Amino acid sequence: MAETGQLQPAPKALPVPDEELVRRVQAGNNEAFEELVKRYERKVYNIAYRLMGNERDASEVLQDAFLRAYRFLPKFQFKSSFFTWLYRIATNVSLSKLRKREKVDVVSIDQPVNEAGDLPFEIPDVKYGPEKLMKQRELRAALQKAVDELAEDYRSVVVLRDLEGLSNEEVSKVLDLSVAAVKSRLHRGRLVLREKLASYL
Repeated sequence: MAETGQLQPAPKALPVPDEELVRRVQAGNNEAFEELVKRYERKVYNIAYRLMGNERDASEVLQDAFLRAYRFLPKFQFKSSFFTWLYRIATNVSLSKLRKREKVDVVSIDQPVNEAGDLPFEIPDVKYGPEKLMKQRELRAALQKAVDELAEDYRSVVVLRDLEGLSNEEVSKVLDLSVAAVKSRLHRGRLVLREKLASYL
C-alpha cells in the first residue's frame, strides 16, 4: 500500500503498433513516419549493407527505401505487415542497384567499414585474445566477401533468412516467392557459402 502523499510512477505507455502509425501517416501525420523510420532504419541499413557490401551504397539504399515507403504508404492496404512491406522495398532497391553495377565491390580483410575500423559482423569479445579476434575478423570478412559473390537469387534469401533472422514464411512474403522456393534457394546458397568458406571452417 502506498504511503499518503507519495505519487506513484505513471505506467509506461505501450509502443504504438506499426499499423496504427501507418494509419496516422495516411492521415497526414509526419511524426508517425519519423517513428517508423526510427524503428526500422538500422534493420533496413543492415539488409542493404549485407546485400550491397559497402557503406556508401547501403546509405543510398536506406534513403531510397524510406523515400519510396513514404511515397507509397498512402496506398498501403495492410495485406502484409509494415515491416515485411518495407523489407521488400529495401531488398528490391538493393537488387536494382546491384543489377546496375558494372562490377560488384567486395570487402577485403584490410578494408574498414566504419570509423572504429570494425569489419562486417564484428562482435568484439574481451575474453578472446588478439589471435582469436584476428581469426574472427578474417572469417567475418570472408563471409561478407562470399555473400557478395553469391548469385542475386541466393544472396537475398541468405541475407534475409540467415543474417537478418527472418522466418522462411517472412522471406517468402518479402521476396514474393513460395516457401518451397525460399527453402530451395536457401539450401543452394548455403552450399555455395560452405564451399567458399571451407578453408575457414
